[in-house]
Amino acid sequence: MEMLTTRMPIWEGWIADLVRSLEMESRKNYSISETSSARMGEASRPEKAWRGSTLVTIFSDAQPPAWKCKTSGLCLKNSDTISGSVCELVPGTWEWINGHTSSTIAEWGLICDRKFLAAIPASLFFLGSLLGSAVFGRLADSWLGRKRTIMVSCILTSITAFATSLSPNIWVYALLRFAMGFARSGIGICCLVLSTESVGREWRGQVGQFGFFFFTAGFLSLPLLAYPTRTCWRNLYKITSLFPLAYSLLFLPYVSESPRWLLVRGRTKEALEVLNRFAKLNGKKKLPMNLCLASPCSSTTTEDETNVEHNKESLWTTKWAAKRMVTVMLSGFGVGFVYYGIQLNVENLNFNLYISVILNALMEIPAVFIGSFLLGFTNRRLIFSVSTYIAGVSCILCTFLSGKLSNTLKAQKQTEGNNWTQLIIEAIGFMGASTAFDILYVYCVELFPTNVRNFAVSMLRQALMLGASMAPLLVVIGRLSPSLSFLVFGLLSISSGLISLWLPETRNAPLYETLKQQEEEEEEERHMKVSAYSGLELGNGK
Repeated sequence: MEMLTTRMPIWEGWIADLVRSLEMESRKNYSISETSSARMGEASRPEKAWRGSTLVTIFSDAQPPAWKCKTSGLCLKNSDTISGSVCELVPGTWEWINGHTSSTIAEWGLICDRKFLAAIPASLFFLGSLLGSAVFGRLADSWLGRKRTIMVSCILTSITAFATSLSPNIWVYALLRFAMGFARSGIGICCLVLSTESVGREWRGQVGQFGFFFFTAGFLSLPLLAYPTRTCWRNLYKITSLFPLAYSLLFLPYVSESPRWLLVRGRTKEALEVLNRFAKLNGKKKLPMNLCLASPCSSTTTEDETNVEHNKESLWTTKWAAKRMVTVMLSGFGVGFVYYGIQLNVENLNFNLYISVILNALMEIPAVFIGSFLLGFTNRRLIFSVSTYIAGVSCILCTFLSGKLSNTLKAQKQTEGNNWTQLIIEAIGFMGASTAFDILYVYCVELFPTNVRNFAVSMLRQALMLGASMAPLLVVIGRLSPSLSFLVFGLLSISSGLISLWLPETRNAPLYETLKQQEEEEEEERHMKVSAYSGLELGNGK
């Protein structure tokens, strides 16, 4: 067999990882060359499903910017009072400038003593994602697989999004937002896993980060879709409901199932077919027909150990794995709170909502580039922690600017320069939060073996969504005290970075297949490092 050397192409690198744990009967006359652009496109194709935006509520549930009297001078309850608050207006004598269908707040009167009701739909969306992550994570690891889970999730997301546009009241709307969050969670947890499980260790970070460009594209397109539909929030939901369905029809049929998942499930023939497809795209010869792919756990584990429920239980009963999972989830809670909270909080910046969202969306692009670039040669833990610190410090700076802006508002002397300063610092903070969010997904994929990887990612997503579900409540509070919301974001972000320091580094580490295999090989690697260090000390005469 020719040795696998130098920088490994995207699918051959996967085989190199696989060879470490699989029994091969024939591997001779096989060579390595550079990866083709076609193969890179194949690997990132599942992540195109991320183009559907999760943040429609930024516009559909936005506080209307302005109101006007139906008849001049007849709006105020007290004619001697000068107030810009709609709570001081006589009911029925005023109207929103963009009409009562411009947002859910305008249509259902979610203002004054009903303002906290506006946070319920967004919070329930993320709670639905939390529950859906557990359900779809289990299905993706068991009989349904990664690809079919994405298909089911896309179809359900389109159905629930369209149904949301027909909501007759706030309570039905909130319930459908919960259902939509549940449906879309399958996309969130499976796309990244499916892409990274098809590539070698040197390409995992780049492919994982590349997928976030599609999320950025969806986020960037949101204000472009929202502006033409600014007088009717229902039309925005109808338009966005088309994207998941279009993906499942146009792209998903050309996506291959994860060869790692096929192997763990004992479907070795299908795994070999997928690898041959990768070889063809890469301009290489087919793998030998007499190549035997044996599941790494088939000879060392029992049937129960391949059971999904047993794998989940093993993750929590295995000390090192449980410690990693808890640490990842604690970091994820803070990152989810800050990442989604900053985006939802743009309406409290006292700046044009569309420009604010576009700027935040544009900041996702350098975040992805920075993450992709640094993942190639820098430790995951370092990138993640530094990103959270940048986000935290920026949010704390916005706290002081928010206080300054509040004072100038009271005196009616607010300046455009102060607005721009706060917006730019907020955007830098969002870039840090976005980088941390992206890195954490890739980090989690590398921390756990194949038989629990999707479950681990689903647990991370649950933590992210739990944090995100609380963010809308803070955003509503931020309408009264913007400095408070930014202060909480800053402290949580810094805390997430500090917690992550308890995680091990995974750069250039192999992807293992089972918890047992990972424990044994990592223990062996630790012993080798200790032996090497001891030998070095002896060599230095210590």
